[in-house]
Amino acid sequence: MLTALYKPVNWLDPLDWRVVFDEPRPVEIDVGCGKGAFLLWAVQARPVHNFIGVERQLVRLRKVDKKLQRLGLCNVRLIRIEASYFVSKLVPDDSVSAYHINFPDPWPKRRHHPRRLFNAGFAQELSRTLTGRGVVNVATDDTGYFTHIQQVMAESERFASAPPEPLPPEAKTEFENVFVAQGKPIHRTRFVRLD
Repeated sequence: MLTALYKPVNWLDPLDWRVVFDEPRPVEIDVGCGKGAFLLWAVQARPVHNFIGVERQLVRLRKVDKKLQRLGLCNVRLIRIEASYFVSKLVPDDSVSAYHINFPDPWPKRRHHPRRLFNAGFAQELSRTLTGRGVVNVATDDTGYFTHIQQVMAESERFASAPPEPLPPEAKTEFENVFVAQGKPIHRTRFVRLD
C-alpha cells in the first residue's frame, strides 16, 4: 500500500472527497489523531467509511502511516495541518458524517482560553460541514473544558446533545489510557447536527 499521508494540491479551497479517496463513502474525521489508536480502531471497525486523520505533528503521522501500511488499510488519509484551519477551509459543505475529537488541548489557563479549539466559529464550521444528522463525538479529561464545550455547542443552537458512542477498550487513545491510570474521570458526549 502507498502512504496514507496526503498533501492537497491547493491549501485554500475545499477538498473533493472523490479525488482524495478511491471510493465514494461516508467521511469521518479524527481531529488530532495523535498516535492513531482511535483512528486505527475506527478504520478497521467501519471499513465502508473513509477516514481523515488530522494532526499537527508530522512524527506522529508518520508512525500512524507505518501502522496503516502494515495493516493494508486503504480507506484513510492523514493530513498534517492545524485542525480549525482544516475544518474551516478544506472541508466541503455537508460532506462529513462524523467528527471524533478526543482530548483536545484544554488550554486551562484563562489567558490561553482563546487558543481553545471549541469556540462559536468552530461550532459553526462543524455544522456547515456535517451531513444531516451528522455527529461530533468528544472526549476530554478536563472538567472545565468539558463544561465549556457543552456551553459552546448549546449556544450555537445547531446541535442536540446525545449519549456518547460506546467504545471498546482498543479504541482508547494513549492520552485516555494515561488519564485513566492517573484516576482522572473521562467526560464523553456526542452532538448531533440539527436539520
